[in-house]
Amino acid sequence: MNRKKQRVLLGMSGGVDSSVAGYLLREQCYEVIGVTMKVWPQDCISRAEDKCCGPQAIADARGVAHSLGIPHYVVDEADQFERLVIDYFSSEYRAGRTPNPCVMCNEKVKFGNLWSKAAALGCDYIATGHYAIIEHHADHAILRKGLDPRKDQSYFLFSLRQPQLRRALTPLGKMTKPQIREIAHSLGLKVADKVDSQEICFVPGNDYKAFLRSHLGENEFHRGEIYDVAGNFLGEHDGIELFTIGQRKGLPGGSPRPRYVVDLDPATNRVIVGDADDLVTDEFEIDRVNWHPVAGTDGSYTRDLFSASPLAEGERIEVRGWSTQKAENFEPSPCPLPLEGRGEHTVTHGEERARSSFEVTAKIRYSHPGTSATLTPLEDGRAHVRLHDPQRAVTPGQAAVFYHRDIVLGGGWICRTGRPEPRKLSGSKDPVFVP
Repeated sequence: MNRKKQRVLLGMSGGVDSSVAGYLLREQCYEVIGVTMKVWPQDCISRAEDKCCGPQAIADARGVAHSLGIPHYVVDEADQFERLVIDYFSSEYRAGRTPNPCVMCNEKVKFGNLWSKAAALGCDYIATGHYAIIEHHADHAILRKGLDPRKDQSYFLFSLRQPQLRRALTPLGKMTKPQIREIAHSLGLKVADKVDSQEICFVPGNDYKAFLRSHLGENEFHRGEIYDVAGNFLGEHDGIELFTIGQRKGLPGGSPRPRYVVDLDPATNRVIVGDADDLVTDEFEIDRVNWHPVAGTDGSYTRDLFSASPLAEGERIEVRGWSTQKAENFEPSPCPLPLEGRGEHTVTHGEERARSSFEVTAKIRYSHPGTSATLTPLEDGRAHVRLHDPQRAVTPGQAAVFYHRDIVLGGGWICRTGRPEPRKLSGSKDPVFVP
């Protein structure tokens, strides 16, 4: 069968995954162009030698491209990376939230800014070495978990919109890590046994506190006070940026039970600590929700539920899964998620989203195994999550991603649902905020 080869821009990190992805794409008759992004600011380059997108990574990627017989380019994205990822990383800690820079990098840089380079080179797709499955249909794409549960990276891709998913390829999604290394060995690639990076690429040694001190400067930290959940003053701290929910290290002693950070109040720069039980919650809210088209298990094509794109003016459709309240306009998903007992309701252009609920599996961080939850869409791109089993250390700033079996339904960013209530302590002039 003769056909014009489709051109793919492959992001190459110099690791074994993206290297084998290049080989697989070539074997699938794509015309592959390799690209490695230089994302390190110049003042960080000496610390980046063996990290993703550092000098050694670029050399490794270039060597693999030569072995595979594909062209290779290096693009300088340092300024954009600093603006879109590093500044976000720092500002989230300053706001008392714990960021997820990998999600932001995928959305804004790898599948965002890089597309302009791909388009300039006449490419039809961008490909990466992520362990996730992207199914391409006539007018939509569905994101699924990777086959290897230990390596699945669909969590990090939840924020990609349909235009990004529809021009993305992830050839490793149906493979396991041992298979990838075996292929690399069979090709004689020097990166076959290269160790996977387990840290944030721009944070050497995974020491984010040292990175923030270097990036922001000590004088930019927001110093404040530490209180327990009962409102008792325990001590002072050197910066709210140095704390995250669930942390034990760096807290005052003197308690018969271990203490943990259970909340951060960026308005007053107060760190609130408590016992392990104070870390457990059964509900939270998310904002900036990105809904995906919803796929059914039978692969049928029906106009059902919702996705992220608004309907054309005046268009009306019948949609299952909503209550009799007003519903916001959403483009119907091509494939249905089986929902029971929801009834038939109409979604009309310009109306607010209904507050109907449905059942999901929720992951509250990448390493989280997932837990059953009830998800209720709210207004203004928010949603309420009620966990069937209470979970520990639900952390503002982290992504919560929702699944139906292996299908990504969408996700959003865990947020604080309200300010702590002030309570004046005896002998204190100022109110103390306690959860």
